[in-house]
Amino acid sequence: MSPQVSLPIDIAGIRELLPHRYPFLLIDRVVELEPGKRVLCYKNVSGNEHFFQGHFPDRPVMPGVLVIEALAQAGGVLTQVTHGGGIEGRLSYLVKVDNAKFSNMVVPGDRLDLEVEIKREIRNMTLYAGVARVDGKQVACAEILCAEVRN
Repeated sequence: MSPQVSLPIDIAGIRELLPHRYPFLLIDRVVELEPGKRVLCYKNVSGNEHFFQGHFPDRPVMPGVLVIEALAQAGGVLTQVTHGGGIEGRLSYLVKVDNAKFSNMVVPGDRLDLEVEIKREIRNMTLYAGVARVDGKQVACAEILCAEVRN
């Protein structure tokens, strides 16, 4: 039986589910969640993000690897809620990224919508399919494999 979740999940709730902290926590809110199936989160992309200082100062663009990381973090939220736990005693690590495609840039002022679904779970590993969108238009997608390790 999947746990009941009260939506939206704000930043305080996300911090209970993920070990990431500033400047690497890349999710601001969870707005839809079907435990064991899919999640929809978003990140408000601000001009104050630390990575814009060097990527690129005159034309700031969110690095694609951080868009993929944001999708992986959304998957982490989905898995944590599905398994009814918090971060204590468990960590998930990115194992593999396949079929990553970047179709548009993410810039300051964008709201990056992160939709992730579970494709398969095998033992301690979960395969996710993720799509990132801005204003309903796809900006990136990937298949992401993560492994859970108990500490």
